Amino acid sequence: MPPSVTRVTASPWLTVVLLCVGQMMIVLDQNIVNVALPAVQSGLGLSSENLVWVVNAYVIPFGGLLLLAGRLGDLIGRKAVFLTGIALFSASSVLCGVATSETLLIASRFLQGIGGAIASACILGMVATVFSDRRKQTQAIAAYSFASAGGGAVGPLLGGVLTDLLSWHWIFFINAPIGATLVLVGMRTLPGDRGEGMGKGTDFLGALLVTSGMMLLVYTIVDAERVGWGAAQTLLLGPLALLLLIGFVVRQATAAKPLLPLGLFRSRSVAAANIVQFLMIAGMFGLLFFGTLYLQRVLTYSSLQAGISFVPIAVVIAVVSLGLSTRLTTRYGQRAMLLLGLALIVGAFVMLSFARVSGVYLVDFLPASLVMGLGFGLAAPAIMGLGMTAVSSAESGIASGLFNTTQQIGGAIGLTVLSAFVNARTNSLIAAGKTEVESLVGGYHVAFLAAAGFTLTALIIGAGLLKVTPSAGVKQQTMASSGQGASVS
Repeated sequence: MPPSVTRVTASPWLTVVLLCVGQMMIVLDQNIVNVALPAVQSGLGLSSENLVWVVNAYVIPFGGLLLLAGRLGDLIGRKAVFLTGIALFSASSVLCGVATSETLLIASRFLQGIGGAIASACILGMVATVFSDRRKQTQAIAAYSFASAGGGAVGPLLGGVLTDLLSWHWIFFINAPIGATLVLVGMRTLPGDRGEGMGKGTDFLGALLVTSGMMLLVYTIVDAERVGWGAAQTLLLGPLALLLLIGFVVRQATAAKPLLPLGLFRSRSVAAANIVQFLMIAGMFGLLFFGTLYLQRVLTYSSLQAGISFVPIAVVIAVVSLGLSTRLTTRYGQRAMLLLGLALIVGAFVMLSFARVSGVYLVDFLPASLVMGLGFGLAAPAIMGLGMTAVSSAESGIASGLFNTTQQIGGAIGLTVLSAFVNARTNSLIAAGKTEVESLVGGYHVAFLAAAGFTLTALIIGAGLLKVTPSAGVKQQTMASSGQGASVS
């Protein structure tokens, strides 16, 4: 039997707002830290080698626990899992802020990653089932998309402001009041759900295999650039992680009560949507990371100036995802909006590949970033809608966890691959006698073109595999939602 859902007594849109604020806080934290890393290093005396673990200590548990957390949401109730994750995330944020040593900071970041995974794994599933009305459901998913994309774009700006005006500690302290408000308000207003119950059984062996495999894979990927892809550590841990994940797939095919029902992938929309999102996010990380480096290392912008430079893309994403995309999706369908958005993202990356050494922000970066915002504002809500409307309400938790997992792994793999391209091209140009700045720009050009290639591949796959009509997908979700007693306004 699917989970029992209690009818929402508060406004369904308040539920969406609370969930989106939680998602934005979590995503923002993943990006806000990057700008503050020099200040953190100076304040705690971290070595360059250990500094990267301020980021990696968060990413590893976050990427590894999403599937398990999503399934727990289905079993014990998504509201309880979400609020538990937010509480842990907020408390560990305070520990990060008061850290006086690198050991305490890195350990607190690990706890933050656990809390972030627990909360984030359930959010999309909850957002997708608040409404059964097609238009409102599309608007809710668009709001979630903005929270995810907007948090990523605003992160560098907020990080620069807090670090420059206060101190790096405040990039963590800011989460405490937001998280406390979410827990207090959410306990009273979020729709209660009992879940299927732990009596339905949990595949603990499968959970152990996928969690250890995902965490080991993420660790191997994020540390490969430091130790080298041909290093003994990479060559040993990489295949071991793959063996664990293969073991997980085998286990799911034979387990009586699997953690991730492989039947989910019989839906072409679910499978294709996750592949498309993986490739799209792999490319988008190129903008956030190498775009920031171009502004700071080539145009010599400060952290605050670089953060402000990303404000236009956040504004465009907000305008498109919260307004324009819903109207266009209702009229033309999710698939059409996805393909248009991906095409615009490809064009934006090609534009960035022409950024000059003596570049000007208004010419070399702003136009491309505006096109990127338009494309992502259209594509992100569409791909999430295509993926989530193809599953039943009872499976929305694990589907949400799966969707978030492909985001994290796509970002980690994409950034690692793009970094390898940048380093190889930069070193070859330096060896050829080019200046450091010329070599860096040449490396960034390769990264942007590779990101365009990722997104173009996503466009081709989406055009070939995503054939389900919006009305059919929405009809399926509407039937599932109404059958479970989901709330409508």
